[in-house]
Amino acid sequence: MTALRRLLTCTRRVGQGCAGSTAVFLRDVGQGLLEVSHNTLALLGLVGVAAALFVGGHADLRQSMEAQALDWLQARHEARADPADLLASELSEPDAVARATAANLKDLTRQQAAVAVWISRRYRVAPEPISRLVKEAWSVGDRAGLDPTLILAIMAVESSFNPFAQSAVGAQGLMQVMTSVHDDKYEPFGGNFAAFDPVTNLRVGTQVLKECISRAGSVEAGLRYYVGASNLPDDGGYASKVLAEQSQLRLVAGGKVVSINAARPIPVAAPAKPGAEQPVPVKADDKAGPEHLALLQSTAASR
Repeated sequence: MTALRRLLTCTRRVGQGCAGSTAVFLRDVGQGLLEVSHNTLALLGLVGVAAALFVGGHADLRQSMEAQALDWLQARHEARADPADLLASELSEPDAVARATAANLKDLTRQQAAVAVWISRRYRVAPEPISRLVKEAWSVGDRAGLDPTLILAIMAVESSFNPFAQSAVGAQGLMQVMTSVHDDKYEPFGGNFAAFDPVTNLRVGTQVLKECISRAGSVEAGLRYYVGASNLPDDGGYASKVLAEQSQLRLVAGGKVVSINAARPIPVAAPAKPGAEQPVPVKADDKAGPEHLALLQSTAASR
């Protein structure tokens, strides 16, 4: 029994020694790992601070990293976005309206609104872009000393108000200006491609028309110059067509009822007197109110 007790006592002591040693080992390992982790985090912090200082001192590198981060975020967003919403977002351009050639009829005078509605119905084009062109014709015509209805009549005969029209000889845009011949006039507008901007084409075309009339001495002779028939025995009735269209536009501007389906008169050569062209009077405060616009629309629709 005494030997057995000694054996148990010895075994217990050995077990206690092993447990104590294991506890010490584990405690030392834990402290070591804690110190290593602490030092590692401190090192990472120092590296992060150094990297931030380095990137902060290089604007190009910072911008590159920001761009990459933005692209990554955008890619993540696109991956979760609906395809229809994504396409709409990619195609959206809030400032696109600034390029539109359009105006509200309410911003026009009564004369201008009447002409705009009549042209819109006659040539089956939207009233908003026509309103902008009519307003521009009045403004440019006043500065050039030309009747705005003459400018509009040329657009009607030349292109039927198609800003992308082009003739077989290279005349382009609303007023069918020979872009290659008058390229110097397009330089202030950024180049020849401006020929397809309706407002620019109107302005350049008016300059060309003014020069032709000044050179020829009369409106009708100037129209022959404008169409390139100054040295030809016949202009194909061009001048008569323009003057006939202008006559209808002047009646409309004067408050007369003119059918939008009225056939254009058969071209007849009629001599024009120099200086006979008088601009249609315009009152600056004579705006087209809602009632007047409604009357214009209903009158045009009833024809």
